[in-house]
Amino acid sequence: MVSVLEQKKQVVDEITEKLRASQTTVVVDYRGLNVSEVTELRKQLREAGVEFKVYKNTMLRRATAALELTGLDEFLTGPTAVAFSPEDVIAPAKVLHKFAKEHKDLEIKTGVIEGKVATADQISALAELPSREGLLSMLLSVLQAPIRNLALAVKAVAEKEETSA
Repeated sequence: MVSVLEQKKQVVDEITEKLRASQTTVVVDYRGLNVSEVTELRKQLREAGVEFKVYKNTMLRRATAALELTGLDEFLTGPTAVAFSPEDVIAPAKVLHKFAKEHKDLEIKTGVIEGKVATADQISALAELPSREGLLSMLLSVLQAPIRNLALAVKAVAEKEETSA
């Protein structure tokens, strides 16, 4: 009896630690997906660096209570799977949102973004953002613009000097 209780405590501690370490956590209902679809989803998430696990709702509730994320509790009904991403904020939302568009049986219930409970709409909005690499390239482009404009102005002045000489 004690060993079963200890195992459950370890599972709750594992969930708590994953929730704490995760940049973004997305809770989904996977009811209706067949084995091959779930396998494909797990593969896509793994490639994006996201861990995807199925836990009992009671274990999830205990973990959310420990982290004071009780806003998730109302969504912890029925078959529940959780995607944890310790590094990339956008990756789990992007992969799950795309997969949910292709497979209507996958439903995004809620999530946690940087320690705050988020609605399904907020998760979908996060998924619409460009990837980290896309955002970095946009930033780099903005930072290069003044230097590029200065170089073009200097070149234009030099060409004008050459034609007048």
